[in-house]
Amino acid sequence: MRSVCVVGASLAGLLTARALRAQGYDGRLVLVGEELHRPYDRPPLSKDFLKGVLDESDLALEADGEELAAEWRLGVAATGLDAAARRVTLSDGTHVEADGIVIATGASARRLPRTESLAGVHTLRTLDDARALRHDLASAKRVVVIGGGFIGTEVAATACALGLEVTLVEAGKIPLAGVVGVQMAEAIAALHEQRGVRLLRGARVTALTGVTRVDGVRLADGTLLPADVVVVGIGAVPNIAWLENSGLRLGDGVICDAGGGTLVPGIVAVGDCAAWFDPALGRHERCEHWTGARLRAAVAAETLLSGGAARPARPRPAYIWSDQFDVKIQFVGHARHADTVVVEEGDPADHSFLAVYRQGERPVAVLGVNQVRLFSRWRRQLETAV
Repeated sequence: MRSVCVVGASLAGLLTARALRAQGYDGRLVLVGEELHRPYDRPPLSKDFLKGVLDESDLALEADGEELAAEWRLGVAATGLDAAARRVTLSDGTHVEADGIVIATGASARRLPRTESLAGVHTLRTLDDARALRHDLASAKRVVVIGGGFIGTEVAATACALGLEVTLVEAGKIPLAGVVGVQMAEAIAALHEQRGVRLLRGARVTALTGVTRVDGVRLADGTLLPADVVVVGIGAVPNIAWLENSGLRLGDGVICDAGGGTLVPGIVAVGDCAAWFDPALGRHERCEHWTGARLRAAVAAETLLSGGAARPARPRPAYIWSDQFDVKIQFVGHARHADTVVVEEGDPADHSFLAVYRQGERPVAVLGVNQVRLFSRWRRQLETAV
């Protein structure tokens, strides 16, 4: 293999490129990125960057002086793939042909239909998204956040900390229940409500109001929520439309084996766009979290260089963290596997506690809220047990 094209120049693509070099690959390396920016860290976009605590230079993922001996094609999107020829077509009309291809095109934020032309409506996925939202928040008074996942709860906490009037609209029973379970999600919801966030549960949005700029959010029960800014955090979809008719197997992402390999030798996928087979779960699953990209990049590189002979990624429980207000939330494992959850340290009322989820007698997940040291010990224990 003398040439590799990495399609996607964010965390997963950068880490796979690094892994290729670390594993001895010394051939041509091309990184293609739809954004004009060099690789940057996304988690701070909804927190310290939005607050103005961090500058764009603080987000850089490349170390000072780092040299991958790579060709960077930034500001161009991949529009098609001829898998048999291993040829990537780009939006500027050019092509990149390579012996090996890494698909790392990530995911895009879901949008509410028919809101594209309405100013003041934001999603938050990219640096440009964060720039625009930060600009709008500077002159806003009332913010409505639609969706109670991690992006939604983080933006709500940030906007509230900035002194804005914040309403968080959640269609389900409670924000984050799908991750940490209803019982522990109540403790996180209480944090938001005590800090001043207005939380609406089981609320369905039917329309955004306004002529050229949003001025409100209408709910199914007729309630109209006045808004200067609306942030939509209703999930993400993998960026795989460009792979239609490529010959790869697609579903909720690029379908891969346990090492990131696709149906076509010489093509691997990694990051938010890739659905790897998880032997422990017995199914293909996308991992949309920062740690997933870090764990899988080296395996994908090895799969590519070895012709598919890499050892599958060692199964590890999913790890997620989030900073909301002055609270660090950490979670590892799968709450849905648990029969019970018990607070074993601290008190949820104090926003400092550790809860252990068990299936029978076996721990299957742990939630730490401002319990970094104790949580780290439990995380190691769960990872060792897998």
